[in-house]
Amino acid sequence: MERIVAAGCQFAVKPMDVESNITKSLVFLERAVIEHGADLVVFPETITTGFLPFQNVKAEEALEKLWNAVDIIPGSCTERVQEAASKLGVHVVWTTYSRGEREGVIYNSAAVIDDKGEIRGEVYHKTHPFPEERIEGGGWTTAGKKPVVVETRLARIGLTICYDGDFPELARVEALKGAEIICRPSAFLRSFDVWEFTNKARAYDNHVYYVAVNAVGNGPVGYFGNSMIIDPTGWKLAQARGCDEIFSAQLNPDPIKFMSCGTRSPMTFDHLEDRNVQAYDGILQEGRSSFEPARRIRYRR
Repeated sequence: MERIVAAGCQFAVKPMDVESNITKSLVFLERAVIEHGADLVVFPETITTGFLPFQNVKAEEALEKLWNAVDIIPGSCTERVQEAASKLGVHVVWTTYSRGEREGVIYNSAAVIDDKGEIRGEVYHKTHPFPEERIEGGGWTTAGKKPVVVETRLARIGLTICYDGDFPELARVEALKGAEIICRPSAFLRSFDVWEFTNKARAYDNHVYYVAVNAVGNGPVGYFGNSMIIDPTGWKLAQARGCDEIFSAQLNPDPIKFMSCGTRSPMTFDHLEDRNVQAYDGILQEGRSSFEPARRIRYRR
């Protein structure tokens, strides 16, 4: 990968006001390039509509409203951002709900737009929608089925979305596919502690840069922001506050020579190479916790 500046833009969106949210995103995108010298800019989850764009709406009605508001990728929810990325010469991780292959299928999606305005590689569809977000939980999102790592001139970029970051398997498979940066656009609603330690763990587990950009603003619930960039040794390089904000950090292309940021203690381990894969028999089998949650929402498989 190159030495680059990665930036995140967090701001309060207007639920379901797609054009207004895109317009505001473009203002933040331009500022990230001009003020921070950003090469890569990441936005929070479902920036075009907000993550929870409805209150007290039945799932069928929510699906219909979302279907009418969004588009396929590429399409009306990406074209203005593609034009801006080309004009500004910047790579963008762009997020939106998107239409699936048939009416009524809505994905929670992220795409990498390069500095020529082209969508690189495959569009990622969130593989682990939060239980209440899924159709089975009374929500509207259909789960994606595959990890995505996108080759760009900056770096190989892996994509995860919010609750995906709770699952070490997804970040691990993306790291094994060559990801150098994993981006986690989010609308994270639990605690700051869980947000921080999952971000640090995924970065450290896999020796990747982890760019985690969280929503901010009230909406139906309160989002606490605190977006962050973690380096491949688990060191926090930058963190935003709980308000509309742009933050950034420079990413070093040779990041695991030393144990931690600022030291010269040589690092002699590699979590990917040092795995004893023979010890992991059964890791891909389905299972459940020994403890009971308040309610189980099972996938329809």
